[in-house]
Amino acid sequence: MAEHDRQAPFKYEWFTLGDINGFFGLMFDNVTVLSFMAGILIFAFGFPSEIVFRKMFPGTAFGVLFGDLIYTWMAFRLARRTNNPRVTAMPLGLDTPSSIGIVLAVLGPAFLGFKARGMAEYDAAMMTWYLGMATMVLIGLVKFVLSFVGSWLQKVIPQAGLLGSLAGIGLALIGFIPLVEIFGMPLVGMIALGLILYTLVAKIKLPKNFPGVFGAVAVGTVLYYVLAPFGLAGGHYQPFSAQLHFGLPVPSLDFIKGMGEAVKYLPIAVPFAILTVIGGVNVTESARVAGDDFNTRDILLTEAVATLIAGICGGVAQSTPYIGQPAYKQMGSRAGYTLLTGIFIGLGGFLGYIGFIVELIPRAVIAPILVFVALDIMCQAFHACPVRHAPAVAFAFFPTVARLLQIKLSNPSFVPPELFAKQLVAVEKSLPELLVTVALGNGFILTAMLWGAFTAKLIDREVRAAAFYVLVCAALTFFGIIHSAIPDGNMYLPWSLAYPANQVPYQFTAGYLALAALLLALSFSKEAKEARSTAHN
Repeated sequence: MAEHDRQAPFKYEWFTLGDINGFFGLMFDNVTVLSFMAGILIFAFGFPSEIVFRKMFPGTAFGVLFGDLIYTWMAFRLARRTNNPRVTAMPLGLDTPSSIGIVLAVLGPAFLGFKARGMAEYDAAMMTWYLGMATMVLIGLVKFVLSFVGSWLQKVIPQAGLLGSLAGIGLALIGFIPLVEIFGMPLVGMIALGLILYTLVAKIKLPKNFPGVFGAVAVGTVLYYVLAPFGLAGGHYQPFSAQLHFGLPVPSLDFIKGMGEAVKYLPIAVPFAILTVIGGVNVTESARVAGDDFNTRDILLTEAVATLIAGICGGVAQSTPYIGQPAYKQMGSRAGYTLLTGIFIGLGGFLGYIGFIVELIPRAVIAPILVFVALDIMCQAFHACPVRHAPAVAFAFFPTVARLLQIKLSNPSFVPPELFAKQLVAVEKSLPELLVTVALGNGFILTAMLWGAFTAKLIDREVRAAAFYVLVCAALTFFGIIHSAIPDGNMYLPWSLAYPANQVPYQFTAGYLALAALLLALSFSKEAKEARSTAHN
């Protein structure tokens, strides 16, 4: 065969200028999540910063490093297999809803609970770390199993329940709490928020095509250090002191010490695992439509193993494939951006410069990025679901709002513990309002999924299917898997509870059973049958 007839060897264009833009976007997403995790733990709950930066961050960052390296390798493999030099790697990073949710609904309350039991602050923080590790190991194991049935889960759980529960987290936890930070330092925070809305929501480019996220963070941070020392930025000025918090992600069995406590939070942990698995199915399909046909099971198994490894190495936040692979593809990214992000975040967790960056950038400046994420999550829920399911999506918001109220009211910095406990006591044989609020908020993600699913089935006039989801709520309520009457959300045998807490499982369960019976009875009516036969016409 002549030399000129031979096919040229395949060459994958794995790094382009687009990878630089992709790196800044993916890197800042991860840094933003880490910043708020640290800020909430340290400032909202009084958690020791050394444990956050030296013990929690290294393992958490290692999970991102592992996952992004595997996804980078997958891009090379797919490029070779398809002879496509323009394959874009799947982006992986810390899952924003569950990372913020775990901190607010598990780690922070658990730390306060351990101190309330009489533990010293350091011991309570270490026990919380063990609990966080154990929670990640459990999530990783659940995700590993579910990775083999991800597509099936996507089919059996109505989309309104899945996305509605996620949108509720976006509204109450990811959006509202950062908004408080922004208006706590309004001059700086509003400038950063305006730049984020201008570039990411309105999609207007900055002069010279300057990156919007980087611009918002840079301008906001400079304004803070120029104005805040003179009291012109609002809020409290914290002089920056350069510190590198070195820590290695050493594998250990310390998570076993927190396993007993972690089991109590399974109603929160398992739904978070389900949400990321189904999200992984969605983003893999999105990448396929954009031209990169990754194997769905490989994508899901990688995020499961990355989460498991992070937990064993001290991490307290799960990783997940990010939405937006087509957007990274459109900006020209290939595989370089995931490689750079993995190395930057991973080494940053080990060498301590991630903690350095987190302490350097004011939370009021980085909070607008989370507000944008919250808006994106909420809008996606309404856009991706059928229009007729909008009430089901909105109905799924309420349990997370209840959880937010519980988080705020149970914080000793806001409400003295003795006053909180007093408000849980019944007055004149009625269920106290605070007790009802606590019960509505416990198991909020699973509750939101079931409420959204029940309402969606009802809208579709599948009355018996709606009754089934209500029966599931009844069964889970009776044992405190959802609607736990105990403030820390523990499961229980209802007859072991004291009055008035024991009224919650019996009364809530009775209410669900009555509703299910009503729906089943109505499903046999002529009107219900006619409505079902003419559904969506």
